[in-house]
Amino acid sequence: MIPRRLLGAAVAAPFVTTGRAGAQEVHRSEAATFTVATLATGLENPWGAAVLPDGRLLVTERPGRVRVVALDGAVSAPLAGVPEVVAQSQGGLLDVILAPDFATSRKLYLTMAALVEGGVVTRLVRARLAPDATRLAEVTPLLDATPAQPQGRNHYGGRMAFGADGFLYLTTGDRQATPARAQKLDDLAGKVLRLTTDGAAAPGNPFLGQPGARAEIFSLGHRNPQGIAPNPATRTMFSAEFGPRGGDEVNILRPGVNYGWPLVTHGRNYSGSQISPDRSRPGFEDPARAWVPSVSPSGIGFYTGAAIPGWRGSLFLAALNPPGLVRLSMDGDRITGEERLLWDKIRLRQVVQSADGRLLILTDEGRGRILALEPA
Repeated sequence: MIPRRLLGAAVAAPFVTTGRAGAQEVHRSEAATFTVATLATGLENPWGAAVLPDGRLLVTERPGRVRVVALDGAVSAPLAGVPEVVAQSQGGLLDVILAPDFATSRKLYLTMAALVEGGVVTRLVRARLAPDATRLAEVTPLLDATPAQPQGRNHYGGRMAFGADGFLYLTTGDRQATPARAQKLDDLAGKVLRLTTDGAAAPGNPFLGQPGARAEIFSLGHRNPQGIAPNPATRTMFSAEFGPRGGDEVNILRPGVNYGWPLVTHGRNYSGSQISPDRSRPGFEDPARAWVPSVSPSGIGFYTGAAIPGWRGSLFLAALNPPGLVRLSMDGDRITGEERLLWDKIRLRQVVQSADGRLLILTDEGRGRILALEPA
């Protein structure tokens, strides 16, 4: 059972405005004083971002574009060679991540909603960024989270991270229409997958060789995980996922573990009706943190920079509804506190650490921005 102190409803720490530094408002959190600057504007629903070796950003836009954002905030024309996506409802072009050897290989990975026979899937694609960063080449689909979903365009998951083991971790959503898919081992929906750089099942995966089970599965019982990041202090992989009405979660990912959805949940249906009578049950892993009511966590990231020392080691979550930024203080893998920043201001989709140690945030807007949190 989750201790009551770890339920999000028990914690509320809005940011406090303390004054102005030049033209920028100064905010004070429990561990830092910071300002919010606009790095870039004019992005349509930015979803994912990756920091290039020279400090520039590769940014995805959900309608199906990739752009380069320069250090001064200049936004490039859309890159050529981006594959076609299904940009409907929550679908479209999703995350982007650089290969560990990107500096020499120029390889990167994208996730997207893709149309296949029978419906739509979450798709993993590998590509190579041209030397002039104007196009993608050698675009190769590596994996589809099958079976395809014939109806509905929601709950794709689609967030990626490389683990300390060198494998690619990919989240997939339950696709909403049939939540029970998250419990099926012959189905890639509602899972975290662990893959090689070629998109194959990673050696040592927990269901490798088990009849009737997909070898790519690392963990199961997830609803719509749109956040995943390794804890640099412990090398443990964390994820965050949307609950329905309440029941958002942060989970510590472990091989072969079942995180319960939809058999165990703190949430209820949007109508208010019960999904499950159980918030905890033997054989299912309790979340490290759950929220009732919801905070709708999308992208997450651990802060390791020197720009704001008081935040070092914290886990940040970009929240959509209510909009804002959640900071979880950490002691190893243990969550010790929660703070809500910029609350009820704007929908946030992803958090990324810049090359110079600032915390960058993608806003979920039709004319989206990249915000930079900097020391005051």
